[in-house]
Amino acid sequence: MYDASTFKSDLLKWYDENKREMPWRNTSNPYYIWLSEVMLQQTQVNTVIDYYHRFTRAFPTMEALSEAKEDDVLKMWEGLGYYSRARNFHHAVKDVVNHYDGVVPSDAKKFGDLKGVGPYTKASVLSIAFNKPLPAVDGNVFRVWSRLNTIYEDIKKPATRKMFERDLEPYVQDRSGEFNQAMMELGATVCTPKQPLCLFCPIQSHCEAFDKGVVMELPVKSKLKKKKSITQYVFLIENEQGDLLVEKRTERLLKDMWQFPMYEHDYAEALLDSELDIQVHVDREPDFKLKHQFTHLTWHMYVFQLKDTRVTQRSLPENMTYMPKKDKETFNFPVSMTKVFNHFYT
Repeated sequence: MYDASTFKSDLLKWYDENKREMPWRNTSNPYYIWLSEVMLQQTQVNTVIDYYHRFTRAFPTMEALSEAKEDDVLKMWEGLGYYSRARNFHHAVKDVVNHYDGVVPSDAKKFGDLKGVGPYTKASVLSIAFNKPLPAVDGNVFRVWSRLNTIYEDIKKPATRKMFERDLEPYVQDRSGEFNQAMMELGATVCTPKQPLCLFCPIQSHCEAFDKGVVMELPVKSKLKKKKSITQYVFLIENEQGDLLVEKRTERLLKDMWQFPMYEHDYAEALLDSELDIQVHVDREPDFKLKHQFTHLTWHMYVFQLKDTRVTQRSLPENMTYMPKKDKETFNFPVSMTKVFNHFYT
């Protein structure tokens, strides 16, 4: 059934003829390839393309990015989510500029030691940019390889990743970057999670799961923990000029991004009193409701406009300021806060 001698050639022939057009596939610049892989983590290709173009126009070289302020980098990233990716990438690029003369190291140990570079990023970037024989195992590859070989190991276990990497090593000894991309492309467009196009699959003749009729049983993935839900109260407070009170987050999640004052509902009134000397009793329906989901967390956001409430600039905590509405685009807001702003002011 599974023919190792022709599997790779069948896959690469299909990839050569059917691969999607993507801007980072038209460059050999390791910086651009690295950037694309970081952006593509947990984000759809169609979403990434525009961000990729904007980012490379703003920071065309690693030197330009290394000299940029973090706020400017996060502004270019705004809307992509998972902002730690941008911070880690910015930090890592600075290290490359400072310690490797601005040249992305092709050595797996050196590149892998950079901030934010895990096993998948290391393998994908080095195989595509430098043809290093490293298998890149992401969700698509887990799915394709599990089905191809009817592997029932839990793909969330680190041991399973190591097993897959060992299994795939023989196939990346040449054309490693193309092989890795072909596996990911097949998983993204043909061997999909819910409605795989098995009848059009170029490696169907090699697939044990198709032969046994168990395609939809694979891959095996242990269930995620139930998402934590938090009810957040968000407050829109204007000064006499109509400027909006905003605060820079200090929490790890969305750190250093701007938001309207927001507190967990159980503590909102007390914190408004202690931080801003505003005595408010939130005993009415919110002016706007919004649900925002993260990977392991859901915010149920209740938004209140506090009219006729004034707080002077000099009495504000260090992480708060008033923002003229016209300057909103110069502040790094997460998607949820942009939705709040747009609901009331656009």
